[in-house]
Amino acid sequence: MSKSKLLLSLCLLSSFKEPASPQQDHNWLGVNTEGGSMRYSPLDQINCGNIEQLEVAWTYRTGELVGGDAKTIECTPLVVDGMMYITTAHLKLVALDAAGGKEIWTFDPFKHSPKSHALASGGVNRGAAFWSDGIAGGESRILHGTADGQLFSIDAKTGLPDSAFGDNGVVDLRKGIERDIEHLLYGPTSAPAIYEDIVILGFSNDESPPPGAPGDVRAFDVRSGREVWRFHTVPRPGEFGNDTWEGDSWKNRGGANAWGGISIDHKNGLAFFGTGAPAFDFYGGDRKGQNLFANCVVCLNAKTGERIWHFQTVHHDLWDYDLPSPPVLVDLFRDRTQVEAAAQVTKRGYLFLFDRLSGTPLFEVKDYPVPASDLMGEEAWPVQPIPVRPPPLCKVHFGEDDVTNISEEAHQYALERIRKLRSGSTLNPPSEQGTVVIPGFHGGSNWSGACFDPTNRRLYVNNSNLANIITMKKKGKGFPYKFKGYERFYDQEGYPAIKPPWGTLTAVDLSKGDIDWQVVLGEYPELTKKGVPQTGTENFGGPIVTAGGLVFIGGTKDEMFHAFDKETGDLLWQHKLPAGGYATPSTYSVDGKQFVVIAAGGAGKLRTKPGDSFVAFALPD
Repeated sequence: MSKSKLLLSLCLLSSFKEPASPQQDHNWLGVNTEGGSMRYSPLDQINCGNIEQLEVAWTYRTGELVGGDAKTIECTPLVVDGMMYITTAHLKLVALDAAGGKEIWTFDPFKHSPKSHALASGGVNRGAAFWSDGIAGGESRILHGTADGQLFSIDAKTGLPDSAFGDNGVVDLRKGIERDIEHLLYGPTSAPAIYEDIVILGFSNDESPPPGAPGDVRAFDVRSGREVWRFHTVPRPGEFGNDTWEGDSWKNRGGANAWGGISIDHKNGLAFFGTGAPAFDFYGGDRKGQNLFANCVVCLNAKTGERIWHFQTVHHDLWDYDLPSPPVLVDLFRDRTQVEAAAQVTKRGYLFLFDRLSGTPLFEVKDYPVPASDLMGEEAWPVQPIPVRPPPLCKVHFGEDDVTNISEEAHQYALERIRKLRSGSTLNPPSEQGTVVIPGFHGGSNWSGACFDPTNRRLYVNNSNLANIITMKKKGKGFPYKFKGYERFYDQEGYPAIKPPWGTLTAVDLSKGDIDWQVVLGEYPELTKKGVPQTGTENFGGPIVTAGGLVFIGGTKDEMFHAFDKETGDLLWQHKLPAGGYATPSTYSVDGKQFVVIAAGGAGKLRTKPGDSFVAFALPD
């Protein structure tokens, strides 16, 4: 018997339970579960022994495909005491019966407070936040941020606005900004975070040349809507880090924003987030310096907004290497000592691991020299940090030996193309010639982040192995360069020009800094039919992990929803969704029955057919 089959057999024996064994009801209280973004569930009714019996329990359709205005759905559903709370592609907030999918109430934010500004990041929304006063039968609210710059507080039971919050249930987040952002993009796209009676928000904003709206992280009183604190992600004069911006280049700067959301350490009263690149993404001649706190893991006092520590993962970013998700807060054993840690995945494909309280890297991080820029006025930072462990989770080099091999025609096409471009190691600077960027603009890891199992101390993360091409053009007047556009490096048939795999799922032992396993994630069926080994696909939407021994993930261009054995990486089950599941699922139980639910919105950056469904799965009764 092979090692993989032996491990699978052990999993089946250890995890097998009767198909409908009763268990205590369990909620999914936050988009990334409670606070620390582990996305782990102790539920084990659905497990390795019965996963093949999993079937669709119910489907809820939003009805928003009518009229052809199709947008992707990136929402992770919340579930609280039998009620599910979702956000739709058009930013409505909906409450469902979590056991059957029946609609209970709907709140349309733009009927309550009409949209008066363009939507940041195209108006994507990854879910809402739940708050309660902790008293049985007491107050409970859903906090919902919209990409035009509004924050709503909605009664979780009735779907009505909380009249005590802001202006009849809504806070205009554009108010209180010290500069004119009337015609600029500004608003939350990831779910708010809750700490005690405070709601904390990151924002999406402009990534083009200045001016841009600020990327400041802001906190509000959850009862009144009053702003409690604000952290300047681009420091002002007199603040720590302002000297990392040459002259007045800090002024009116966009980017440097926590668009991926916030993790909360409730025990220690800390808020964590990762920030994006400073604007604009691909030229920094007007912002010479390291540019704090762009591209940083930041830890704040959650009550006051005071900075505790930071670590910059890219200095003077020229590649749009945002930190796309908040760090996952985990407990580890190092040298037989328990350590509270923060694990940050990146678009660059590296995983940084920090002591959560001090910010000290738990594995050595070295500064490596990188090439200088040949663009007029640009001063690329001479070194960039790379962790010694774990090893990179995806490809960080693209030379001639890395060109696709799915066919001779594709290989020759890509080879001819790459020979005209600047390629090789990661972090070659942008150029007029054209620079291959690996990983590309979508990562590596993207907004879906990672999940963590506290029982085996493994982190699970999906990555894309795709390249982009940055080409800069002289602009002439005003700003010296403009960006030619978001060009994917594809072969002549529209497949990635790099050798597969193009998408992976990886398990990392965080205590040791080792990769335990890595498997291909996703498939192009038309290539498989031609005899090409499974390639994987670019993916959007992340994993969750359960005590039942399973890692659930959608995300792939083939529109499949998958369940993997968390110990071996073996694919145990998959189901074709009505549209691509480009969102992170959640799992919960109601009346002793476990469900797994995922949004099937399709469309988005993978450009597959649109959908409007939330699909829940369970074992047969």
